[in-house]
Amino acid sequence: MNDPIKISAATYDDIPSMLLLQSKYLVSNMTDEEKKQGFVTTPFTVDQLKKVIDLQGLYVAKIDERVIGYAFGAGWDYFSEWPIFPYMTSRFHTLPPFKNIQITDTNSFQYGPICIDEEYRGTGLLNQLFEAMRLGLRERFPISVTFINKINERSAAAHTKKLDWEIIDEFSFNNNNYLMLGFDMNHSVLK
Repeated sequence: MNDPIKISAATYDDIPSMLLLQSKYLVSNMTDEEKKQGFVTTPFTVDQLKKVIDLQGLYVAKIDERVIGYAFGAGWDYFSEWPIFPYMTSRFHTLPPFKNIQITDTNSFQYGPICIDEEYRGTGLLNQLFEAMRLGLRERFPISVTFINKINERSAAAHTKKLDWEIIDEFSFNNNNYLMLGFDMNHSVLK
């Protein structure tokens, strides 16, 4: 872990390494014991990755050319093909204002998934990767929204304790229970 970590917006060249990391932590590829350390649920295709890269919504942490972490952030239109996201945006009008702003599908974006190789968890990389994404997207969106499966306790703790996300809703979808979280994009997560 002595090689320097570079964090930047992703390019097409990062896709093969990102797919390897995604596969390693994809919930359907993990044992119940492994899932306790955190997981991602959405398997992105090469075309989906290219599209989010074109939208400047994918950020990667790399050592040499190996992706050791990634973070997604894109408008709700990008995520609309997955049924959970239109369901989430349909709930916005029922939520109280967040930081004195009523959340809409135009003033907010979907953050996530984020994935960090287990070897680099607990090193501060989560905050650094999120901060790079925050700086890249804050001019377009004042608010970020995400969801976390309630059984993914490690992710919920990391986001609420390390990144200062706030729980703004709870909902059930497709036989799973989720937390919806909000984040003020003007708030730096680097201490």
